[in-house]
Amino acid sequence: MRMLVLGAGLQGSACAFDLLNNPAVARVTLADVQVHALPPFLQARADARLVPVALDVRDETAVRALFAQHDAVASAIPYYFNAALARLAVEAGVHFTDLGGNTEIVQQQKQLHGAAEAKGISVIPDTGLAPGMVNVVAQHGIDQYDTVESVKLFVGGLPQVPEPPLGYQIAYSIEGMVDYYTTQSLVVRNGQPTTVTALSELELVMFDDGVGPLEAFHTAGGLSTMVYRYAGRIPVMEYKTLRYPGHAAIMQAIRDLGLLDASAVDVKGQSVVPRDVFVKVAGDHLRKGKPDLVALRVVVTGTTAGVRSTRAWEVVDRYDATHGISAMMRTTGYTLSITTQLQAEGAIAPGVHTPDECMPTTRYFALLAARGITVREVA
Repeated sequence: MRMLVLGAGLQGSACAFDLLNNPAVARVTLADVQVHALPPFLQARADARLVPVALDVRDETAVRALFAQHDAVASAIPYYFNAALARLAVEAGVHFTDLGGNTEIVQQQKQLHGAAEAKGISVIPDTGLAPGMVNVVAQHGIDQYDTVESVKLFVGGLPQVPEPPLGYQIAYSIEGMVDYYTTQSLVVRNGQPTTVTALSELELVMFDDGVGPLEAFHTAGGLSTMVYRYAGRIPVMEYKTLRYPGHAAIMQAIRDLGLLDASAVDVKGQSVVPRDVFVKVAGDHLRKGKPDLVALRVVVTGTTAGVRSTRAWEVVDRYDATHGISAMMRTTGYTLSITTQLQAEGAIAPGVHTPDECMPTTRYFALLAARGITVREVA
């Protein structure tokens, strides 16, 4: 298998590392505008199969040429490039998957379904942690019931040891965090898609494994297209982000004071965007790089053979100190790698599918477990 990873950041590098652990992968091309010094866990491999390449994904001619040299492409770059890249992948007849995160763009990619089928390749957007792994777990839960009343998804990336004032460190992008805290969250209520305010409907969720109580609140994006897929069929579906208690109240106060606003204000004769200031100042404080953990839980209530019950599945993963790979990179970058390997092996049907629509769940869970990421049912 010849694999192309777009993006040499944290998630792309973790994806490349995981691909190199499969001896059946003949080459891993890691492409970015500039591929600077590789992270230590990739440098330590000194693997001749890893080929760094400079690529600007806005150059369609260069993208087409590079796609043609590979069997599958995994995109770990910002979501707004993925609609065009998926189109180019279908034209080139190469499998494509991405970390997604924007449901409107996923809907655009869905329009490529017929063309992807005709080429015999698959396109799988939204294949990270959330959306991604959590949706596959949710689908697994739904499949256990004849009828389903509610599906609730919870995911958080957290420092193992919280520090004031937010008990949080940047796990991916502070711009993304601000987006999630200021964008309406799409949920299903009474069987119909609707929106609720981010940071609202706070609740406590208890975890074992030394994690303790976490607070959960609405944020956007985690349900992906499951909102539309199950509209009219499941009365309640929602996604909430997990943080240490107290985080939401502070962030809501910051938001309500206008410090996350995207409209410029006059400050001593200078035009200043409050959001830009927050991203810069808070971002510098929150890039701690300390050992992290990922907590995930899916709770499904439904009926089987006339018996009503509630079942839950969870994942708790921690920083890999041996290789210096964060839990967020393991649960996101490795998930991207697993998905693209399944595509290249022919385990995914041709067409455009989100992970919950196409993933061979038993195999997927086994591949995660082989990497020390365990999906387990909890009482």
